[in-house]
Amino acid sequence: MGRPPLHMDATTVRFPKETLDKIDALVGEKGRAKFIREAVEARLLYMERLQDLDRGRS
Repeated sequence: MGRPPLHMDATTVRFPKETLDKIDALVGEKGRAKFIREAVEARLLYMERLQDLDRGRS
């Protein structure tokens, strides 16, 4: 299995089976974790940008 990457913490996230099936169909079971990490990072960036825009309107 090997040593986990540095600067990473593990967490448990539960998804409906249908969601995981869709992810696996797109990226394969071995690409699942990377896909989820990238999706979360993209969503965080999106939300941060929305907050920046909202602050600019105040």
